[in-house]
Amino acid sequence: MHKPNEYKIEIIRMGVRILRPKEYEALLSGCKKPHHRTMLQTLLYTGMRYVELQRFQKYPSWFTGEFIHLPKIASRKKKRKQPERWVRLNPQGRMIVEYFLQMKEELPAYQNWRDNMRRWAERGGISPEGMGVKTTRKTYESWLMFYYPGFMADITLSQGHDTVTSIQHYLNMPFTEVDHLQMKQYVDGWRPDPNRFDGYNNR
Repeated sequence: MHKPNEYKIEIIRMGVRILRPKEYEALLSGCKKPHHRTMLQTLLYTGMRYVELQRFQKYPSWFTGEFIHLPKIASRKKKRKQPERWVRLNPQGRMIVEYFLQMKEELPAYQNWRDNMRRWAERGGISPEGMGVKTTRKTYESWLMFYYPGFMADITLSQGHDTVTSIQHYLNMPFTEVDHLQMKQYVDGWRPDPNRFDGYNNR
């Protein structure tokens, strides 16, 4: 049995659970197998669609060391906003991706992963409601939007959305100041360098 929610109100948007940092930690604590933990962390830090990560596992050359380049074949989504994109990673994300690509185990089927997420939630003491393959992707994009409000364009391009979609689905989340502080360890270093074009401007 899960405990009463200790992390304020549970966030569910369009039927998908969006986690607070402490809820993610509880979920991770309920995930015991090392390869499952690596998969869960990779799904969070990349913010990628489940099918994209499945394809990426078969094409590790898409990882440049700093970004993950997702070509058109990476996703089956017919209405995707970008035919290809570059997934931005922070230092923790790059490290997790390197571990992920060294694993021999493959990501399980959608249904199995959803069942795993719900079981880990119960084991970690939180409600399994809304847990599924979209949870980590929507969680990380929501965190980035909340932590880096001035970088909406960079976030949406990395996630493969347009600005309208992100405004509709990932803004106005009931995160608290405590959530903001706890997000730092997961999103720190993701923000693009604001001075990255200075060299060009001075030519």
